[in-house]
Amino acid sequence: MLLELKNISKTYEIPSGEGQAIVLRDISLQVNQGESIAVVGPSGSGKSTLLNIIGALDRPTSGIVTLTGKNLADLEDSELSKIRNQDIGFVFQLHHLLPQCTVLENVLIPTIPLGLNREDENVRIRAKELLEKVGLEKHFYHFPAQLSGGERQRVAVVRALINTPKLILADEPTGSLDRESSENLGQLLLQLNKEEGMALIVVTHSLELARLMDKVYKLRDGKLENS
Repeated sequence: MLLELKNISKTYEIPSGEGQAIVLRDISLQVNQGESIAVVGPSGSGKSTLLNIIGALDRPTSGIVTLTGKNLADLEDSELSKIRNQDIGFVFQLHHLLPQCTVLENVLIPTIPLGLNREDENVRIRAKELLEKVGLEKHFYHFPAQLSGGERQRVAVVRALINTPKLILADEPTGSLDRESSENLGQLLLQLNKEEGMALIVVTHSLELARLMDKVYKLRDGKLENS
């Protein structure tokens, strides 16, 4: 087992002083290495909050998140940063590529905190191999503005994979793409999930994308249910 959530709840104080808003209620989940999971649900149901807690970007109000055998609540911020960089890859609805950097440079950015030299040939070879795998072998030295939306999102996927993470978290990764690009990206994520051996959790409104995953869960009224 790679990831386990035990009785996760998340509440926020309402600014007007009218009490608390309950976003997540007593959620438990287990994810095995190499497994693919989709979480669906309406806007505002807490899907992104759940993903942020799994990715150590936010802390639950109560409950335990265990990743690779480590209780995330026991870790200092520096240790959490290391886990986010090495063990988790993030793919968001917007690609967040740096416009002044080439495709290859954007992919190599997550290697900087590891103390790796971006000129190191082994690092560059992995980056190029991953870009070739997603069909971007002709775009190593192009800038994001020279790519289509689907191509930019593929670069973002490769960037998430460069440090060989154990878990990929994708938050509405096809939300800004047309239908064909969405289908292609969904198939690509699943292909890389199998080939790279990492677990994949996708938050999505797309039922077509969700159906590609091993398991589908629905988040409703703060509770996670089998779909």
